[in-house]
Amino acid sequence: MSLRPLFVTQVYEASLADTPGFDTFNVQLAEACRVLAVEDHAGRAWCKAHGYRGYTSYGSLTDLPQRLPEFADLKRHLDRHAVAYARALNFDLARKPRLDSLWVNILKPGGSHTGHIHPHAFLSGTVYVEVPDGASALKLEDPRLPMMMARPGVHADAPEAERPFVYLAPRAGTVLMWESWLRHEVPVNAAKTERISISFNYA
Repeated sequence: MSLRPLFVTQVYEASLADTPGFDTFNVQLAEACRVLAVEDHAGRAWCKAHGYRGYTSYGSLTDLPQRLPEFADLKRHLDRHAVAYARALNFDLARKPRLDSLWVNILKPGGSHTGHIHPHAFLSGTVYVEVPDGASALKLEDPRLPMMMARPGVHADAPEAERPFVYLAPRAGTVLMWESWLRHEVPVNAAKTERISISFNYA
């Protein structure tokens, strides 16, 4: 007997922590995120209106790489990773993936982000800036879940690829990418301090 894995969902994982000057760059990136959280009045208003516990620039700023040099540097890193991921997925692209949006997330203790997908993009992901002890993992959902009907549950020690949900625990510098149709969420931040990340879409 043999099993043939079909229609595999490939999640990309890398780290900026191995790049020269990462520690300094990461400190500067965290500071840039906090500056936005103070100065972006429209973003704070969006968070209040949508019940976001913390700050996100998702609903307010669309030009971060042009606005601050730290985000321009980050874009250069992410562009390389997006190209590598697209090649690994064997995508037939006429040109390199284009960064379509980039936004800051500062999640306070007790904050979360419910399950969602990213329409109008084909690659999405997050780079993690500050991940304190107890901070939320990224929760990924098996895309077959709505169609499983009478499928039994799986054993607690089932391989990762057979579980209905997978939790990826990032560190500072971790880059995670996935295809934009993959449903994901951020469970409650159980850390005592803020969790800082920067999410993005490629078109």
